[in-house]
Amino acid sequence: TLAAEDLLPVPAGIDPAAAETPIVNGIMAWQMLHRKARIQRGQTVLVHGANGGVGTVLAQLAQLAGARVIGTAAPRHHAALRAQGIAPLDYAAPDLAQQVRQLAPGGVAAAFDHIGGASVSRSFRLLAPGGTLVSYAVAGELRGKRSVVVQFCGLLLRLFWLNSTSRGRKAGFYNIWSGKGRTAFRTQLREDFAQLMQLLGQGQLTPQIAARFPLAQISQALELAESRTAYGKVVILPAQP
Repeated sequence: TLAAEDLLPVPAGIDPAAAETPIVNGIMAWQMLHRKARIQRGQTVLVHGANGGVGTVLAQLAQLAGARVIGTAAPRHHAALRAQGIAPLDYAAPDLAQQVRQLAPGGVAAAFDHIGGASVSRSFRLLAPGGTLVSYAVAGELRGKRSVVVQFCGLLLRLFWLNSTSRGRKAGFYNIWSGKGRTAFRTQLREDFAQLMQLLGQGQLTPQIAARFPLAQISQALELAESRTAYGKVVILPAQP
């Protein structure tokens, strides 16, 4: 069963697939931007995986907040990123850090990293004084031989070490789940979801849906989602009654 207080209202007239995207990806992006990094107008941010489900929403919300966005992605996604007003960079370029510094000589106000591992340290070094690194996944490590638990513990140790040598910069891990603060979590969740639904209803936020699959084709949907080739979110549609 699902508790009634865990339900979130979706305004009438909004495409269910479009509304689904902000439920996790959108709330993550909103909270990382506004509750963790506290982005301000005129700042520059670095979004890794700007073509992904979370990255596309992060970039849009950062722009709506008045920030300039540098986004990393495979070259095949660069035209789409430019069309969104994002400065695209190849995430695999050996001189990626140098390219970021050319675009943001003073450093970026915030970096959002879902890759994990050494990418976290590289992203941290690109921060401006007082900047914030928000790590929220270990996607780049998942195909390795180490367990997810070991990788996550390694990430937390890395973030701890970075904070100990921060020089005014800070690094943290974002987790959407409520933990012990369930009441406060629900309050923030409703507030942030309402903001996202308002932006969605006004047409200011456009969820990037890479593909829609019927439930019977869930294996194909997962294959596309895990391929890292999609631009945006892969949505699975429930069977019609």
